Amino acid sequence: MQKVFKSCYELDRRCYERYGLTEDILMEHAAGGMAAYIQEHFEAGSSVLIVSGVGNNGVDGIVLARQLHGSYDIRLAVPFGVKSEMAKLQLQRAQAAGVYLTEEMQDADVIVDAVFGAGLSREIDEKTQFIVHRLNSFRGHRIACDIPTGLGEEGRLMPMAFKADVTVTMGAYKEALYLDEGKDYVGKIIRVDLGVSTVQYETGSCTFLLEESDLKLPSRRVETAHKGTFGHAAVFCGEKEGAGIIAGTAASRFGAGLTTLVVHEKISPPPYLMHSTVVPGTASAIAVGMGLGEHFEQEFLQQYLIDSHLPVVLDADSFHHSEILLILKQKERDIVVTPHPKEFSAMWEHLTGECLSVEEIQKNRFETVRRFNACYPHVTLLLKGANMLIMQEERLYINPMGNAKLSKGGSGDVLSGLIVSLLAQGYPGVEAAIQASLALVLSAGKYEGASYAMLPTDIIEGLPLLEGS
Repeated sequence: MQKVFKSCYELDRRCYERYGLTEDILMEHAAGGMAAYIQEHFEAGSSVLIVSGVGNNGVDGIVLARQLHGSYDIRLAVPFGVKSEMAKLQLQRAQAAGVYLTEEMQDADVIVDAVFGAGLSREIDEKTQFIVHRLNSFRGHRIACDIPTGLGEEGRLMPMAFKADVTVTMGAYKEALYLDEGKDYVGKIIRVDLGVSTVQYETGSCTFLLEESDLKLPSRRVETAHKGTFGHAAVFCGEKEGAGIIAGTAASRFGAGLTTLVVHEKISPPPYLMHSTVVPGTASAIAVGMGLGEHFEQEFLQQYLIDSHLPVVLDADSFHHSEILLILKQKERDIVVTPHPKEFSAMWEHLTGECLSVEEIQKNRFETVRRFNACYPHVTLLLKGANMLIMQEERLYINPMGNAKLSKGGSGDVLSGLIVSLLAQGYPGVEAAIQASLALVLSAGKYEGASYAMLPTDIIEGLPLLEGS
């Protein structure tokens, strides 16, 4: 788990004031991180096109040209010239080392975008757009310095961006790299240090990046355990019974000792799933909403869901039921809500009367989850998307490992089943959401078939193959 920051300007300033580092020392390390990546992945003599802008990001590119010159075929372009004294100094150093400027941008083995870095607050102009379009047309391996040109300070396209294979970000991870809108532009994200260790560079943060190593799978190390030891998950099975069956199957596979589908009428679930017309008295967690429809009367929902004290997962159709959403006011209850953006829009309108479009939510995902958290800090919110956001009590977690394989009906039902399984086993809501989200994406990642072919059952079948502590 790594810290994430909205901006690194204060962290850089801290390096200057506390450690006595200078701007050019940080630049040497920033460029050194990119150079190390290129040296590891490309043979000496490979061609490297570096396009530098007028800010510090551009200066990092100039320093990179000097560091690689002699071992690589360096082509440095500065289409906007150099303006700051530091830029002029670094260009002088690069030219003294033998680096020559090029007027033409041509394809190369490696393309380095050092035009704009973090903090872009306006749309890029036509000349910059032309440069980005040209760089994107090249076949070389594309590297973004700090953040791809055209991704704004909030992570939005301004209005288009350099499409990187790898982004080498400087000092610390930045929120702007993890908005869904930019996921296809940042590529693989690598962080490099800037003259001091990460521990020395970073300060406190309430935003965290989840990693594969954060996966903590359910444990069954106690030999005297029995099925009751691992909880009893109750999954409401509504009009679209398949959704409930998928969720129940995921809950059972992920370690719940017992799983019961709560039904109105006879169904034919897998033999390892029980079914009942009421929530069993031994249930230790509830999941509701997946394919729910209008299947249960209000009195039934009131008795077995709203008036219950059990930890609960709300998903899908729950967000269209004002009565079910009353649960969010229950501050002593462990509550996890798992909407996708359209469902969040419906939920938010029910709760506040404010209409938020899906587009507004997607462009402001971090702000959106923080607004919800300000109203319901005790509730764990998991906002689905290419990068899932999980928040509770002012702590926000980013799961960046989502992939297109999950873009199919039923994936969300699996997620709800994983969460209720962990709630039933005694996990706190936020930890259940974190671990379930990791299990979902990592299991999907292990699927070896065509990306379009994965079924929800494939995710469930992949769970036993996961490795974690």
